[in-house]
Amino acid sequence: MTGPVELEPQAAQDEQSLAPLLSAPADGLPPVTESPSALADECTRFAAASGPVALDTERAGGYRYSQRAYLLQLRRRGAGTALIDPIACPDLGDLADALGDTEWVLHAASQDLPSLAEVGLTPSTLFDTEVAARLLNKPKVGLAALMESELGVRLAKEHSAADWSTRPIPVAWLTYAALDVELLLDLRDRLADELDAADKAHWARQEFAAIAAAGPPEPRREPWRRISGLSKVRGARRLALARALWQERDRIAEQRDITPTRILPDAAIVAAAVAGPLSADDLGALPGFRGRARRQRGRAELRRWAEVLAEASRLPDAELPSVAMAYDGPPPARGWADRDPAAASRLAMARAGLAEIAEACDVPVENLLTPDTLRRLLWEPPEDSSSAGVADRLTNLGARPWQVEKVTETLSTILGEDVPTLVTGE
Repeated sequence: MTGPVELEPQAAQDEQSLAPLLSAPADGLPPVTESPSALADECTRFAAASGPVALDTERAGGYRYSQRAYLLQLRRRGAGTALIDPIACPDLGDLADALGDTEWVLHAASQDLPSLAEVGLTPSTLFDTEVAARLLNKPKVGLAALMESELGVRLAKEHSAADWSTRPIPVAWLTYAALDVELLLDLRDRLADELDAADKAHWARQEFAAIAAAGPPEPRREPWRRISGLSKVRGARRLALARALWQERDRIAEQRDITPTRILPDAAIVAAAVAGPLSADDLGALPGFRGRARRQRGRAELRRWAEVLAEASRLPDAELPSVAMAYDGPPPARGWADRDPAAASRLAMARAGLAEIAEACDVPVENLLTPDTLRRLLWEPPEDSSSAGVADRLTNLGARPWQVEKVTETLSTILGEDVPTLVTGE
């Protein structure tokens, strides 16, 4: 029988230097709210409390097709923590009324807001701790990293990728979920003080308001082109095979509420598209399809995939996808030098100028102005390249007032100059 393991001196020193692990809620683990009467009690408690409310959601993105919330975590001073099952309690209108115009505190709010809106919860004001950390130019902006650097505690993250549609939810998972909001209000207060000290609080308010007002993201024009490894598929007709398999997989995944790659891996779609239309037997020999032929349901699935490939192979030329991706906006910047050398020159100059401004403002350059906004401005410059014209275009593209104030002069100067064309190497 082995005795206790003795740490080497350096390992022991590293162990002692670690921040303490936050392992259990200070007030104990609350029961999951999963009945109308329990929900009514939580609404009463949260309505009677004061101050901001911390929120988080747990989803099952790696397992389910939908991005619905399977658990809501809330914490408010004077109310404690609540764990609400939105599947058992789908009507959260009373909770929305209880929260009223309370400030919401979330980390990476844009990830949670769509699933919260789906259950009828939308904020009037919010505070995003990730965005606050970015404006403060923190080296690490993940929740666990911020808890350690700002509050001196470690936050375990081992259940972040769990299947939260599981019922009942294991106690260890619930503890993890409760701890995600345990100190989120304290983190908000610490970051708010730092924003005030850095004279960036008004920047943050503009960012938070934009996040709260933003609707759901626009659907991608050709989502099937995000198939991993699609670059191996050459030619419009082979791309049509990949598109057809992706569309059928997406239809099945939505119907069964299963994440699409669990229906058919991307690698299988690419292999089938490269090989071309095949019989069910031949298809069953390809990577990603092997093993299906040994199951009765798998045989039926193979026949359906083969039918999809056959149907796509018979499409007329006019219905084939283009070889090049259709972009909603400018093409990728890596191709600008060939397609529009003057635009490529403007982009290079603007990137250098914004990098200097970002350093002076002590913010990441992508938070000074999003790369997409910069590309859209420079690919199709406004006819009026004056400061007023550039400011108006930036505002229409969604730039915040503080961003417009910081970057307009530099970008106006670049757009108003006779920009030299970049010379590329052989």
